[in-house]
Amino acid sequence: MSDHSTSVFAQIARASEDPILGVTVAYNKDSDPSKLNLGVGAYRTEEGKPLVLNVVRQAEQKLVNDPARVKEYLPIVGLADFNKCSAKLIFGADSPAIQENRVATVQCLSGTGSLRVGGEFLAKHYYEKTVYIPSPTWGNHPKIFTLAGLSVKTYRYYDPATRGLDFQGLLEDLGNAPMGAIVLLHACAHNPTGVDPTLDQWDQIRKLMRSKGLLPFFDSAYQGFASGSLDADAQSVRMFVADGGECFAAQSYAKNMGLYAERVGALSIVCKTADVASRVESQLKLVIRPMYSNPPLHGASIVATILKDSNLYNEWTVELKAMADRIISMRKQLLEALQARGTPGDWTHIIKQIGMFTFTGLNAEQVAFMRREYHIYMTSDGRISMAGLSSKTVSHLADAMHAAVTGVA
Repeated sequence: MSDHSTSVFAQIARASEDPILGVTVAYNKDSDPSKLNLGVGAYRTEEGKPLVLNVVRQAEQKLVNDPARVKEYLPIVGLADFNKCSAKLIFGADSPAIQENRVATVQCLSGTGSLRVGGEFLAKHYYEKTVYIPSPTWGNHPKIFTLAGLSVKTYRYYDPATRGLDFQGLLEDLGNAPMGAIVLLHACAHNPTGVDPTLDQWDQIRKLMRSKGLLPFFDSAYQGFASGSLDADAQSVRMFVADGGECFAAQSYAKNMGLYAERVGALSIVCKTADVASRVESQLKLVIRPMYSNPPLHGASIVATILKDSNLYNEWTVELKAMADRIISMRKQLLEALQARGTPGDWTHIIKQIGMFTFTGLNAEQVAFMRREYHIYMTSDGRISMAGLSSKTVSHLADAMHAAVTGVA
């Protein structure tokens, strides 16, 4: 007989907090009025509030007012209009790959789900089971690909000495990767560093990868959110598609449409022929069906409504650029505040980096000091979310950074 007073799960250890989400947990427990959360990867207004785009509200109103809308299951691959519009958004409406029906696109659960579905497909159907991810990268990447059944290795990416790209290290590591290895690439606004290759560097990366038959897997979480231009932020991906080679692209609408909680994303696989794309899609269905059966309708309907309506689309690009411009403005203000204080070191990397995050170069001790003494919360690697900053809080952050740099080794 079993002892009913003891749980069969009694031996389970308590898991540690997610290093990124744990920052918010700690922030929420802090009662100090000057506290500042720069850990969360979500946009905030100048007033520090979450933002629902006007264009999203309009799209939702249209959907609510449509009496023909029902709550039936979507197909396994998701909403057809959403998939078609998503492929056009990242590859370009005039992309030969789209015109030749060489793209298999499936709706997934935001960027995370798109990466996981792509990873499981590769683990099952691709001959090389190793994926190379940049060092550093988003903390979820190694977990996603490992659980999908792939072996994860890293390639050099960030140079702490210059707070920029270690381009030679990157080329060396990819040059030494086995033929056919999968390579994860951040399409733009690299997370956590904010450091992106130039277009010329992207072309060198492309040539090297194609010469070794390396398979590109783009993670596009910030299209339009980095520079304010949807086309500029997709140039890296389009460069790889233009050469006729195959590639993967995971898209998320969390940041660029502010649809964080709706979990809206897409996985697109660009193939050599329409026949291969059709067979790839048939196998993607077999990955998705036992995982979550089919994706949710609401968020994808919002995206499709905006992308199909030229007025809504144009309004979205204006709102998107406003978000990107606010973040660029925060970068300038923070740099100026540090320079005004005479903070030791060169801080120009703050304006050279792009997107939501800045890799400050602060070490774990300095980060802990800023949390303890100034109630400023960020991940221990010194990554700060520029979107969590405002004109009112820049001076508080600059004071804390100055104190940390001058007082903590």
